[in-house]
Amino acid sequence: MAAEAPLAARMRPRTLDEFAGQGGIVGPGRLLRRAIQADQLSSLIFYGPPGTGKTTLARIIANHTSAEFIALNAVLCGVKDIRGAIDQAQRIRAERGRRTILFIDEVHRFNKAQQDALLPHVESGAVILIGATTENPYFEVNKALVSRSRLFQLQSLTPDDLRSVAERAIADEERGFGALPVEIEPDALSHLVDVSNGDARALLNALELAVITTEPGPEGEIYVTLKVAEESIQQRAVLYDKEGDVHFDAISAFIKSVRGSDPDAALYWMARMVYAGEDPRYLFRRLIILASEDIGLADPDALVRVEACAAAFDRVGMPEGRYHLSQATLVLATAPKSNSTMGFFEALKAVSEARDGEVPNHLKDPSRDGEGFGHGAGYLYPHAFRDHWVAQQYLPTGLMGQAFYQPSDQGYEAGIRDQVARRREAQVAAVRELDADPALGLTSGPVDGRADRWLQRAASGAGARLIALRAGIFERADILRHHLVLDARARSGLLTWEALRRAPEGGVYACVSEADPAEAMRLRAMLQAQIEGLPALQRPTLLTAPLDMLPALAADRLRHIRFERVVGRDALADGGLEGAAEGLAAVTAEGGRAVLAEAIPRRGQRLYQLAPLSGLDPAFARAWAAAEEAAYADGGDPRLAWGAPEVEAAFSGVGFDVQIDQAGSTMQIHGTPTLIDRWWAPTAKGYRARLAQQLQASLGEADAEIALKGVEGWARRHWADKALTWRTEIAWITATRRAKTPDPAQAPGDGEAPGGDAGGAP
Repeated sequence: MAAEAPLAARMRPRTLDEFAGQGGIVGPGRLLRRAIQADQLSSLIFYGPPGTGKTTLARIIANHTSAEFIALNAVLCGVKDIRGAIDQAQRIRAERGRRTILFIDEVHRFNKAQQDALLPHVESGAVILIGATTENPYFEVNKALVSRSRLFQLQSLTPDDLRSVAERAIADEERGFGALPVEIEPDALSHLVDVSNGDARALLNALELAVITTEPGPEGEIYVTLKVAEESIQQRAVLYDKEGDVHFDAISAFIKSVRGSDPDAALYWMARMVYAGEDPRYLFRRLIILASEDIGLADPDALVRVEACAAAFDRVGMPEGRYHLSQATLVLATAPKSNSTMGFFEALKAVSEARDGEVPNHLKDPSRDGEGFGHGAGYLYPHAFRDHWVAQQYLPTGLMGQAFYQPSDQGYEAGIRDQVARRREAQVAAVRELDADPALGLTSGPVDGRADRWLQRAASGAGARLIALRAGIFERADILRHHLVLDARARSGLLTWEALRRAPEGGVYACVSEADPAEAMRLRAMLQAQIEGLPALQRPTLLTAPLDMLPALAADRLRHIRFERVVGRDALADGGLEGAAEGLAAVTAEGGRAVLAEAIPRRGQRLYQLAPLSGLDPAFARAWAAAEEAAYADGGDPRLAWGAPEVEAAFSGVGFDVQIDQAGSTMQIHGTPTLIDRWWAPTAKGYRARLAQQLQASLGEADAEIALKGVEGWARRHWADKALTWRTEIAWITATRRAKTPDPAQAPGDGEAPGGDAGGAP
């Protein structure tokens, strides 16, 4: 039976190394891969289009795990089958002490009662659920099941992924066509890959049909031509379900293309839906809504024209009615845009917030209470005035000055914008309300309570300034849940813990990159002690290496790991820019982003500026200031003599596109004895040594020693136990790794590293 199975079934991957694509969730270093290899799985739901490997991934898990594996298909089974599987799982645990993984394919096909039958057993741990679905689990799967599972979204396979699948099937002697003399034209393979539309199963089915229907040549060879490939897979299968997630994604893309004034994209998405069998009347309904929501008063005639097209379609029908659908789409895609009709929802919000909504007396109906209560008194009839308008109060008193309607600067509205603004101003002035009322903007999973509490404790000691730096870094980094993240200079773990929170299904590496080996080991030991508080699978991996040593790690321990995001604070402080940039380039994925917050030494605080120098000998003061400035301008110390231009040159030279924003800040520091000793200690690399070197260059050795002692004594007296204002210039560096230009002389696959996981124990 195995030999006679379809090629797609025979070639189903058996290991993670054979699994094609989905590097974002099962690539080296990712959480799911680590969990599979460590056999520490929790309940999972795989969501994605057909042919992307959901069932295959579940079977790979079955091959790797020590747990029992039970598979059900929701199309073919009911509550009785679920209860039978649960009974079997409980019996296995009682008799053999083993866990059971329950795999349910097409889990969205279960009704609510069937899904509810699963819930208590998933919650109690009787089974580990792995569900596979082509529909969005947030809409189609019980919310309680979703909240107890970790979701992974599988993407359609890329052309390179599909090409590798086909080539492996042709070469495999055991399960594929390797025992046959099969050869396929490059154009034929490209055609099969293209029209398979990301579906590996469709590709293999078409390849199998092409091979078995091709007449062998004189020598028995089977040569698949482009013509045969075209006959084997005649047209692209459009993935579309009128009631499913793909439907909503397609209509969303259509609406956003019209809203974005892209007529080409709008026509494409419309054609895709019509081709797949969507009801054109549904599309007309969406266009009628859009005509008011996104065009509105920028072109008041747009709604009229769309209505006319819809009426024409009803009269003509299909297929000629597609002209009217196309015309309506193009009318809206090319119209000026305004969403000013959204002002209604601002008004609705004001109503719901129960603000002062009393109808002004002059606007009240006078027909019943005009005589007794004076309702309607003082109302000014606009048609009795010039231009049929007069300034008076129409909003409730508590809402005077509130603007719900905001005319755009497009189309018709551009002509009335100034008029609306002037009349508002006049109305406010008329009732002496100059100001508005001041009372009046690919994975998921459950939160691990232990980890979350631990992470909160770990970050709670950070000061306000560090918290602001951290927020700025992660705002620019835009980390997704499945990303691999490197903290380029992990000291206190401030960025590491936040990265763990933001990438729970990816992986986090923390690099202790201190140049001083003793300090590096001290920090590593401190971080290791903190990491022990996390569950094993959620711990970051610790690295100990200066940034310029990362290329060596990339070739050895990290040979399969490339980071989508690198974050760091003062990561460039201890070494040369070129070495640090080369190191980060070696471990950053193409298209990946490094975000660093770096204090610029050249623009930073000078110690001679910390206190007035009036009490110091003027000659010493001048010598001190000149020597310190010379130390930053000298260029001999790579830790000091750099600024934004040098950073941009270093990172651009190794393949990054760089953006640098600079911002100054000040903070108060306390002149403790420890801090002052750190500045003035006679160490080889300290501040005192650099100052002495510059003073000797300008004054000579003898005079330099006199000046240095005078300066040091004055500083110790004036800074001790004083509040000192420290000025810092921060460079926010956002460096995006450019994609490498492919070498046309290199054959596909040449130079690629073999499969495997380089992840190590933290």
